[in-house]
Parts: sequence; C-alpha cells; structure tokens
Amino acid sequence: MNLTRDRARSVGWALLLSICFALTITLTFRVNAVKSEVRLTERQIVALKRETIYLETEFRTRSNQQQLKSLNDVEFGYAAPVVGQYIEGERQLAALGKPRGPDAPAPIRVAIAETGSEVSGLTAMVSPLTGKAIAAEMPAGGLKAPTNPDGLRDRLSRIARREAADE
Repeated sequence: MNLTRDRARSVGWALLLSICFALTITLTFRVNAVKSEVRLTERQIVALKRETIYLETEFRTRSNQQQLKSLNDVEFGYAAPVVGQYIEGERQLAALGKPRGPDAPAPIRVAIAETGSEVSGLTAMVSPLTGKAIAAEMPAGGLKAPTNPDGLRDRLSRIARREAADE
C-alpha cells in the first residue's frame, strides 16, 4: 500500500471534516438542550408571576374585607339577618302593613269603560290625514279586488294619459 502525498492529504482532510461534523452535531445537541432549559425556566417564571398576581389580588381582597368589616362595625352597624327577621307567610307580611295616613295620596287605579260599540276595549284608530276614523274610510263591503278585465299594461297606459291630460 503505497500512500502518496496527495492521498494522505485527502484522507487527512476527510478525517478533519468528519471530526468537525461530529463536533458540530454535539454542539447542536448542547445548544438545543440549553434552549429547552431556557424555555422551561421562562414557563416557570410566567407561572410564578401569575401566582404572585393571584396572591396579591387575594391579599388585597381580604384586606378590603377586613377594612369593610371594621368600617361596618364603627360607622354603619350593619348585621347579618337572624332567624327572627324572616317572614313565614303572606299573613305575617300583611300584618306588618300600616293603614294609610290622612295625607297619603290615593292609590292609582286602572279601569276600562265598557261601551256598547262593536270595538271591544280598543279605541277607534284615526287617520292623521283626514281626522276620520279609519273604519269610516273603509268601504262597507270591505276591500275587493278590481273587477275590470284590463291587463296591467292597459291600466298603466290610462293613468299616464290622465296625468298628461291634467297637465
């Protein structure tokens, strides 16, 4: 086996390239591992920030409740309802009512006047143009379809002639 200088150089370059390729692959795996660790750490940071915001909100809410309770105790004196404050039924509610005072306004009452007309509870509708009841403007037999046998073209042509004659 006779290795010439050119052949030894080629083998050396191939060996050097394969070593560089192996180092590049190793470095790529290391970089990807570090990237995944960074992503995991970022997710943990976001989760911790959310938990911190939640705890801060909870703390503010509870401190506001304590502040409201102390204000209620000192200023307003509100208390939760007790069993004796609930009403058992309508009769007990009616017993709590007071008679009307002498200067109290009269209660509002609604009534419908019965008339002998054929309109049952409805007032007659009046046309805003003529001022007459709409039922008075309707023909006695009701609305009927036109009975002339002319077609649409004939009817429209007559209307056009009448408008021309009116001008």
